[in-house]
Amino acid sequence: MTPERKFKLEKVLSQRQSNMTVVFENVEDPHNISACLRTCESVGIQDIYILNHTIPPHPKFGKEIGFKSSRSALKWLTIHYYDNVKECVKTLRDNGFELMAANLSAQSIDLYDVDFTQNIALVFGNERKGITEEMLSYCNSNFLIPQVGIIQSLNISVACAVTLYEAFRQKKNAGHYENISLPIQQLIGLKEKWGCEE
Repeated sequence: MTPERKFKLEKVLSQRQSNMTVVFENVEDPHNISACLRTCESVGIQDIYILNHTIPPHPKFGKEIGFKSSRSALKWLTIHYYDNVKECVKTLRDNGFELMAANLSAQSIDLYDVDFTQNIALVFGNERKGITEEMLSYCNSNFLIPQVGIIQSLNISVACAVTLYEAFRQKKNAGHYENISLPIQQLIGLKEKWGCEE
């Protein structure tokens, strides 16, 4: 590994955000998840949760389909797979996250009123059915992306990108990218995995 490559990887790790994660619940199209993963990686999110409890696992996810459309984002992310809502939620809460659902309801708050500097797990649901009632029952709040068109919905990869870049803006302004955020043991493990310690 060249010194330049090592410097780049270490800089990327130094800007990874430990207080934000994303949960994809029953998202069927691997291309949608892969596109979202690329955005997650670009804004410094390290840990991603894929929860499939009403659909089967993606047999090709992370292989031909996943790598092609995410441009190898999977290589740099830590993916946690779950098939049980309660177990997934328990892990998130044990790690200090509040769950916020991308969900249109009477109680939903505007995306631009969300404080993304807090410990937040953003939940995105199935392309057609949205987030399940079971998962919504565990979410602390709901948010929506303001729109003025006739079609009041966005593709999940677009919704994820819009949301994460608002989070990026807030976190950058708050100085979150100026200090190392990952726990030391996770940081050491990722440096080894990425080859920075060779």
